[in-house]
Amino acid sequence: MNRPHYILLPVSPIFIAFSLFCAFLLNLLPWGQFVGVPDFVALLLVFWGVHQPRKVGIGTAFFLGLMMDVHDSTLLGENALAYTLLSYFAIMLHRRVLWFPIWTQAIHVFPLLVMAQTVQLLVRFCVSGKTPGWFYFVESMIAVVLWPVVTWMLLAPQRRAVDRDHTRPI
Repeated sequence: MNRPHYILLPVSPIFIAFSLFCAFLLNLLPWGQFVGVPDFVALLLVFWGVHQPRKVGIGTAFFLGLMMDVHDSTLLGENALAYTLLSYFAIMLHRRVLWFPIWTQAIHVFPLLVMAQTVQLLVRFCVSGKTPGWFYFVESMIAVVLWPVVTWMLLAPQRRAVDRDHTRPI
């Protein structure tokens, strides 16, 4: 509880769009044969839903979900539904999550990511009747481990300079 709370600069909407575009590009890479590659778009939707709920909302999540549905050639709306629910619950919890240290934030994010994967799993099960197994949820665990790195990287442009100017009041 004694950690300092820094005043962050306002985030640029261009930076948010660029980070979501980079996450989308990371999801486009052919990593399908590897087990445990996290869903970067889902991770960034949770991050921006927690840190900037007024700038990244459910509409953005729905659009990115449709884009991922087209790319993955899955049932149209599968990722869109999961991302929309993920964004809704991230926005709903954003005030609570920000009060905690970074690893406790990651623990709060974990059920959100598992819920999104469960929604995708249920849709796939209703359509095909097949389940991928328990290794399917390793993606959420790896995304939670990446949460501190993603937080550090995406909040870095908003932090004020370390060398303070003593003529400014803040």
